[in-house]
Amino acid sequence: MSLTSTEYYNRDVSWLRFNHRVLQEAADARNPLYERIKFLAIFSSNLDEFFKVRVSAIRQIKTLDKGLRKKLITKPNKLLKKIKKEVNLQQEEFGKIFKEHIIPELEKEGINLINYTQFSEAQQQFAKVYYQENLASKLTLFTDASNDSSLFIENEKLYLASIVDKQLAVLKIPIDSGRFVVFPAENDAYYITFVDDILKYHLTEVYPENTFHSIKVSRDAELYIDNEYSGNLLEKIKNSLGNRNTGQVTRILVDQTASEDLLDELKDELNVNDTDVVLGGTYHNFKDFFGFPNPTDKNLSLPKVKPIRNAELSVYDSMFSAITEKDRLLYFPYESFDHVSELLEEAAADTTVTKIKITLYRVAKESRLTNALIAALEKGKDVTVFMETKARFDEQNNIKWGKILEVQGAKVIYSYPGIKVHSKILCIERIENELPVRYGYVGTGNFNEKTATLYTDFCLMTKRENITSELAQVFQVLERKIIIPKSKKLLISPFTTRSTFLELIDQEIKNANAGKEAYIILKLNSLQDKRMIEALYEASNAGVQIELIVRGICCLVPGITGQSENITIKSVLGQFLEHARVYIFANDGNEKMYIGSADWMTRNLDHRIEVIAPILDADMHQQLRSYVQWQLDDTVKARIIDVKQKNKYVPQDENAIHSQQKAYEEIVKMNS
Repeated sequence: MSLTSTEYYNRDVSWLRFNHRVLQEAADARNPLYERIKFLAIFSSNLDEFFKVRVSAIRQIKTLDKGLRKKLITKPNKLLKKIKKEVNLQQEEFGKIFKEHIIPELEKEGINLINYTQFSEAQQQFAKVYYQENLASKLTLFTDASNDSSLFIENEKLYLASIVDKQLAVLKIPIDSGRFVVFPAENDAYYITFVDDILKYHLTEVYPENTFHSIKVSRDAELYIDNEYSGNLLEKIKNSLGNRNTGQVTRILVDQTASEDLLDELKDELNVNDTDVVLGGTYHNFKDFFGFPNPTDKNLSLPKVKPIRNAELSVYDSMFSAITEKDRLLYFPYESFDHVSELLEEAAADTTVTKIKITLYRVAKESRLTNALIAALEKGKDVTVFMETKARFDEQNNIKWGKILEVQGAKVIYSYPGIKVHSKILCIERIENELPVRYGYVGTGNFNEKTATLYTDFCLMTKRENITSELAQVFQVLERKIIIPKSKKLLISPFTTRSTFLELIDQEIKNANAGKEAYIILKLNSLQDKRMIEALYEASNAGVQIELIVRGICCLVPGITGQSENITIKSVLGQFLEHARVYIFANDGNEKMYIGSADWMTRNLDHRIEVIAPILDADMHQQLRSYVQWQLDDTVKARIIDVKQKNKYVPQDENAIHSQQKAYEEIVKMNS
């Protein structure tokens, strides 16, 4: 099958539809007020990264030879215009939500977000004092005068801009003390303003004839490393990190009330055209709303979910004893990530543990896990760490931890040219009855204590020799001791993942053709790979029932007669970021289930080291099946992904299921 545009949804436009689902959460009055504000911040942060990475990539394609360009993407200019149209519509919706919903709701709670034109006399005096004490010494007004070489608009920073004496003038907004200023309460009412407005109030006195408008630029944040395949890749990455601040401008966000003269000056100064200009509201960098103050004593957010300790694990004095008894499954953030930290801490202290091997993709800045690895090194254990230095926007922190561990005596292996190590695996070797045995860990999410409280992820802990021996082979590949692992249980990218999944789909097709029950259930972050989509279309045409839960990018077009009428897709978005990947195949009544770190994107199947593990324990299988089924049945936070990706909510009835709340409630019951 050769895919046409009808059969395959563009990945970048699909991603924008995902970010629209984030915006829906900001509009959803069922969410507490400060949760809605948080989703505005997430939407803004997501969009910034999209322009820094994806739009940058499309712009780079425009510079390539026409023949090569056609192989990579059709008509990049047309795609950029489509992206801009969609972004503009979302920015309008964003502004409407903020002005017509969030601001009035804040006012109902006695919280008034005001601009500089609304300052009372007392607030004007407060603003003057605040400016002198906190801002005055940090400000410089830059112009584009020919003798001024200092004018440079930094990536993702906030500026005010105007035309002063017929020249472009820009002023960087300092936010090191926070973006918001809380005025003293007046008559039991609270007043908050942006730092931007404190500055604007000052500028009205200094430049009474001028109006200053907010601007922000996004620059190309990809690390374009010349000749990745020779020399020291680690050093090249370190040396390239600074380029993010000076990369080509991919978007300029400007207050929509800005004059044409100001827009023309900015386009000329930044070397951009109309396609790169996005007209927005008065304020930018809404990701700063992650820190929006609540001056009241009211609880305006969702209650924090306290991770539950797993009762079965907690009855054991040793994690090793618990895992020896049977395979163990944890579901974050509902269950505590402390169990993982405790496993490594016990391994560090246990005199019978000889080796620890782990892959680290995104490490917390302060980490019990890395401290446990250092403790293991101090005890003289053999510690091997694969540190992925190409984990976008975490490169610097990963390099820092790699060097710390290296100094402590760990064998640290850094990124390979041309391939990322995205798997989340751990292998511990221990001497038992005078023989070496292994304990293995395969997760869907990072070894990161912070994200384990924000993302939903699964992990498998096992002592099964047929899995741990194959995990050991993955580490041999990373250590360059072998080239290709031999695996029968684990699916390992880029070696066996694609081929095994295609075989599993093909078996469902054969079963459907033979009149047997045939279905596929997939829970993914992203579905983009054309070959896998073709296989799902083929399965649908054979009568295989396919249910997909896809959080983000989804390039498969469901519900098309003769193509995908047996495929339904939902996307669940809620308090926590759905991050786990689960793969289920009917297998003629003997259901096969896997968990792992790989989405069905070409990069995960062909260009990354990924590890996917089968669920072999019957109790775990049943547990996982329930968790996935609740998401399939969700009628509160689930959207339907249809032909046009309109993001309609699943219709709600009297038996409404909120899958994230259901998961937490059931885990509390299980462990009480």
